[in-house]
Amino acid sequence: MSDCFINGIACISAQPTTDPDTFLEDIISYQESIFRSHDPNYKEYIKPAAMRRMSKSVKMGVAAASMALNRSGVEMPDAIITGTGMGCKQDSEKFLENVLHNDEQFLTPTLFIQSTHNTVGGQVALGLGCKAYNVTYVQGAASFETSVMDAQLMLSEEPNRKILVGGIDEVAKNSTLLHKLDGQIKEDTTDVINLLDSDTSGTVASEGATFMVLGGEKTDKSLAKIVDVETISAATPDEIKKDIEKFMKRHKLSADDIDAVVLGNNGDVTYDNYYKNLQSSIFSNIEQLCYKHLIGDYHVASSFGFWIGCKIFETDQVPAILKVNNVTANKYENVLLYNQYLGKNHSIALLQRC
Repeated sequence: MSDCFINGIACISAQPTTDPDTFLEDIISYQESIFRSHDPNYKEYIKPAAMRRMSKSVKMGVAAASMALNRSGVEMPDAIITGTGMGCKQDSEKFLENVLHNDEQFLTPTLFIQSTHNTVGGQVALGLGCKAYNVTYVQGAASFETSVMDAQLMLSEEPNRKILVGGIDEVAKNSTLLHKLDGQIKEDTTDVINLLDSDTSGTVASEGATFMVLGGEKTDKSLAKIVDVETISAATPDEIKKDIEKFMKRHKLSADDIDAVVLGNNGDVTYDNYYKNLQSSIFSNIEQLCYKHLIGDYHVASSFGFWIGCKIFETDQVPAILKVNNVTANKYENVLLYNQYLGKNHSIALLQRC
């Protein structure tokens, strides 16, 4: 695979992450199991007339894409690739409610058109006037990583391309509650900041959007190099351990060469053993970082890990709120990311300082 550089990145999450000059200095503590993102002033990125017709995921996606492009110095991308686990759930629910309330008659098509998974990518393209390659991947919790892999393949053919890659998911009233009914979301009121100490099943749900501009050539805006990304459909904790060891070996690295590992622990006692098995074995002497006690969990939450990696390289520091062990790296050259959800959709990624 050819070189792939992150030349600009922006993140909207449940924390104040839109200011490029801050790195989790101010933390919002949530007390509920379902909470929304901390929003920027969308009027700075979207015309008010257009914003009235946009769902939350579309607003987050368009704003985050605009921020990422601005920070990379790119006006027009050569491709737009998005990943989402559930798509525009709010408009889907509104359309289905109208079907029921209006006895399947006199339905306007707008909500249906805006309910599809590729709505965000389409709206970003419309706003930019971009007629280039535009595709959306819906691969559960590996949706964002699949989008990155597509961008890597494109860059291996044409390294001079500037590719906008993003991941978006939103909270919606009914479908999110269905996840609560099947046990994916905790029942009780939860002090989310202590989520990683939980001894119950389920996690907390939120929403967010992360966009980044990828290129095959290093620029003065480059924040990190994506060395490799791998996804695994299903595996046991021991199999994942072996897969990560193979992943590192493929790049002539061992655990000793990894300066920090960013893990997707989400407080679900049923599945956090995937992470704990690694934390107590091959990652025991590595600085361990977690983030879902800050932003909650959603299908593309792993994209937040890419943002963390870029901020670490940019600032050369790690906020204490991310640290979950007592090891501190002497330098930050290699950052490994690992995430899974419900024992499936495992993803491994390696970022390097560039």
